[in-house]
Amino acid sequence: MSVAQRRVMTAIELCRTAVLGGHLEQCDHCGHQRNAYNSCANRHCPKCQSLARAKWLEDRHSELLHTQYFHVVFTVPEEISAIAYHNKRQVYGILFRAAAETLRTIAADPKHLGAQIGFFAVLHTWGSNLLHHPHLHCVVSGGGLSADGSQWICCRNGFFLSVRVLSRLFRRLFLEQLCNAFDAGNLEFFSSLESTSEPVRISKLLGSFAGSRMGNLRKTAVRWTRASVGLRRALYSSGSDLQ
Repeated sequence: MSVAQRRVMTAIELCRTAVLGGHLEQCDHCGHQRNAYNSCANRHCPKCQSLARAKWLEDRHSELLHTQYFHVVFTVPEEISAIAYHNKRQVYGILFRAAAETLRTIAADPKHLGAQIGFFAVLHTWGSNLLHHPHLHCVVSGGGLSADGSQWICCRNGFFLSVRVLSRLFRRLFLEQLCNAFDAGNLEFFSSLESTSEPVRISKLLGSFAGSRMGNLRKTAVRWTRASVGLRRALYSSGSDLQ
């Protein structure tokens, strides 16, 4: 692990313990006392960021439309995950751009939906087994504005877009941008990946995914209701949604 990762792990381990100090709380009525230990305030700590997460979900809830929504997950294979581990900013940026362009392009195609859709995406870099597994959760509106902005176009009930069509375009866009980043010298390779830095090896590696179902893109429906839109379920879903 890197120094930054160890620092985060240490902060989470020590959060709200005596190591970080604290203060004594006393009830004004009965005089009961208890120790209240300080938190680490690290942005990765689930204890410290629970309120911030709840506020973020509430803010997103206020932006939702009265329509059905869909949960779309974009993933990459293990070999590319290894490259992403050493090139986080570059590969994660490519993942966001490729996924966004894929959704907008296919949705705007009259053969599929013919609408300008809205969505937001959240990056998860670890799987439920706590191993490195970068993937993108997208909550997408089940419809959008027509090209001239004059009307709202809805998708079929319970069906957004073809998973196969989305997967093919995402795979092509992602690999193209990754190859461009390599040709521009923006990718670095360390340790066991040093041999991958050779143009022949990287071309062979990326070429092996050209005709595969890279990404194993999965799509599930997220229903809109007055009480809850199911965002928490979509963004903090079980591992079965990522297979």
